[in-house]
Amino acid sequence: MDDLPEDELEESRAALAPTLDATAAILPWVAKPSPARFDAKLNQRWLDGCKRLDRAWSKRHGAGADDIRPAIFNLYAIALETADADCLRLGEALAGAADRLEDVDPPARLIAALTGAIECLHESSGLEHDAFTDRARHFAERLETSASAPNGTERSPVLDQLFVEEAHEQIEVLRDALSALPPDAYVLATEALKLAQHAEMLEIWGVMHLARQFAACVNRYASALDSAEAQEALHDILQTLATSIDAVAI
Repeated sequence: MDDLPEDELEESRAALAPTLDATAAILPWVAKPSPARFDAKLNQRWLDGCKRLDRAWSKRHGAGADDIRPAIFNLYAIALETADADCLRLGEALAGAADRLEDVDPPARLIAALTGAIECLHESSGLEHDAFTDRARHFAERLETSASAPNGTERSPVLDQLFVEEAHEQIEVLRDALSALPPDAYVLATEALKLAQHAEMLEIWGVMHLARQFAACVNRYASALDSAEAQEALHDILQTLATSIDAVAI
């Protein structure tokens, strides 16, 4: 292709000049990071508070149980300092959920809502996360709704059946891991605790306790899972667990 005549090139340059100048003018603004909404030290305290709550919640059936409420109210205090409406609403919703945790049998939806909120709060950018406002509103509403739900709500046969199907798949995973040479302690403990968490969310307490018992047994025999004693104990719990799961959908 022949080169464009010089006069046409000049015309093209002249026509593009305003666009290029405008682009050059906005580039520094595009590259410039958005200013922080909160004081860096305040955000760091929020991050530390979220980590504390995450640790306590992950150990809520053991050593972390006594720190859940203090960890939640620590976050609530930080939320007050932010003077941000959405953050404050989330702090209030967490505090309301903490009150319901004092019930003998807190609603399963509340446990699920708290689990989701705490996992989501565990973000490296904390209050400065781009989606923080939307997430705060979402989890505040979810916590408020679940905290106001009455105990002893009617069970769902559909959810029970889905639980049974998924639980049987996890039982097979546990059996395979127990039969491996050597038995896979990590898979055994992890899958058992997953099963316990799913059962807790649906308030299937018998399965929940048996799954935790299985995980505790794995930890107890961690260095000798292939011994006859460990195999017998774990197989017995696993069989009882499978029978209890079958009874859920009856």
